[in-house]
Parts: sequence; structure tokens; C-alpha cells
Amino acid sequence: MLEYKVQIRARYRDTDQMGIIHHSNYVAYFEEARGEAIRQLGLSYKEMEDRGVMMPVVDVQLHYYAPAYYDDLLTFVVRVEKMPMARIEFFYDVYNQHEQLINKGKVVLGFMHSTTRRPCRAPEWFLDVLRKAGLED
Repeated sequence: MLEYKVQIRARYRDTDQMGIIHHSNYVAYFEEARGEAIRQLGLSYKEMEDRGVMMPVVDVQLHYYAPAYYDDLLTFVVRVEKMPMARIEFFYDVYNQHEQLINKGKVVLGFMHSTTRRPCRAPEWFLDVLRKAGLED
């Protein structure tokens, strides 16, 4: 299993009338945390797309336990638990600055050729990066 921690400060623009981070914004926060986790692997989405691979979201699951408020410092624990094939699953645990679990989620992305826009398997070079980081087949 690979695990990365990413901190994101809750933004004012993401709050609702009650001063709580609106539930729909967690998807954007997950994307930001996932991008940073991929950077911690030594890659970026841009590099992956330059190498001909796109990763569209195919499923999102969220579970809310407690609210997040403007200016909270949120810690996203991002995990990849198994080697991808045609899809990769990212799991998230979100904690506030008091180390209280406030959200859990899962995002599934598919692999797609950037030129043909057709599904494909995870490229071998990407699997090698995951293996080097410690993910087992």
C-alpha cells in the first residue's frame, strides 16, 4: 500500500451559507490531494498526459462524519492499496487540525489514450513508478 499526506487549507470560497465547506467541494479537494500525491511519486498529471495517458474519473464515493469550516487545515491521507490494471483506486481519509476524521472517500480513475480517447491498461512505466515506491503486484 502507498500512502501520502497532503495538507490543504479550507478556502472561504468553498463554504456555504452556514460557513461549512460545501459537500461538493470535497471532490475538488480530492483531485488536488491526488495530484500532490502523484507528485510525491515523482510524476505529474502533465507528464502523464505528455506521455499519452489520461485518467478520467469514473466513480466517486464520499462519507461525511463532521463538517470542515473556513480556514481549517485539512490533512488528506491518500492511499493506493493495489496495483492498477485498467483503473486505479484512490482512497482518502480527511482529518481536521484537531486530528478528527471528518470525511472518507474513494475515487476511481480509468486509464485512457490521450490521442484515441479509448480505454487502455495502466502503462508499464507507470506501474514501474508504483513498484519503485513500494506498491506490490
